[in-house]
Amino acid sequence: MNFVKKIFAALATLSIFMSNASAEKISTVMHKLEVESRDSGGTLIFSDSPEYVRKNGILYTDTVSGDARVLFYHLNDTGVRKRFAIIFENTSREKNVVKITRGGISAPNRNYFTVGKGTQTMYMQDNFKDKIELRRYERKIYQPYDKYFLLKPGQLIHGICDFNADKPVKIYLMMYPENADPLLFLDRAEILPKDEFCLRGTFKNMNRTLTLKKSYDWRRDGLGYILIGDNVNDLYKRGIDATDGSEVINYGNYGINYTLNFHTKLLTRFCLSPIGGQYAGALRYKYFDKSGVIQTPHNKLYFGDRMPPENQAVALARIEGISLMTEGTELSELGSYRGQVSFEYSPPGASNLPVNIVLMPSAQK
Repeated sequence: MNFVKKIFAALATLSIFMSNASAEKISTVMHKLEVESRDSGGTLIFSDSPEYVRKNGILYTDTVSGDARVLFYHLNDTGVRKRFAIIFENTSREKNVVKITRGGISAPNRNYFTVGKGTQTMYMQDNFKDKIELRRYERKIYQPYDKYFLLKPGQLIHGICDFNADKPVKIYLMMYPENADPLLFLDRAEILPKDEFCLRGTFKNMNRTLTLKKSYDWRRDGLGYILIGDNVNDLYKRGIDATDGSEVINYGNYGINYTLNFHTKLLTRFCLSPIGGQYAGALRYKYFDKSGVIQTPHNKLYFGDRMPPENQAVALARIEGISLMTEGTELSELGSYRGQVSFEYSPPGASNLPVNIVLMPSAQK
């Protein structure tokens, strides 16, 4: 292990020497860039367990108020059609208004990447808004696209909604028979046990900001990268399963909305590289007065399937802050920028983590 680290240290020294000698001779050694991490925001309601739903019932429920986000990801693993429901219940004696400030919901599909990428793209486009008014103790079902909430056997439904509730509101996420009245069914529905992956829960501080500690200069720094979703450099969120009080971990930080802040001294090329496996998503960039959505990858449904698996030495070196860009490294272009640029990112459903955001010299002049 020490020998491996010495090899990578030598490569790192060579990279710095080469980058100082000539900007056009940057080595394929990449160096981890230091970031400041800060969590903020409201409450995330995360429902992905059981992922494969084999019976009717409540998938997750909890009570929140103020700013919140709900993320759901469930597959109809029965032999008949089922409906999915989000139900809001006003737990106050007074009128309650739930304002949907943002959302993304994909039509059900058996292709997980189609669903995950479609949901993420819609969410990043940030043009979905709605409002739900609840009388005292009233319940309402929320199905903004009714046909999206009917699942054939084997189909997956996935969605993300940001909202604000004036007063405490209880949320139910439920799978129920196709022709049943969801509000009547809720009265007798049982809470389904989570599966072995335990991917559900309530998590505080639903947003994370990563800010580069110093301005990036590829002449000085060589190739650079930041890691997202490795649980070493970027820790997974911990929360509570409100249905049984158990502590849970959000493996992958699904539903956490990241703001990635960079400053570069020179025109810099940005790429996203999946190092955990197959990946299909989208993010939003903001650069001066310009902004827009970039699909990752933009030219096909998913990528990351050609990346060779990391051996132990490579994984350990990456944790230590050194990584290699090999012939098999897959990259999705995020654009070239100079000065201040930020990206809005969230781990997409169905995709594998971690990912690298890679910074390198731009070919543009």
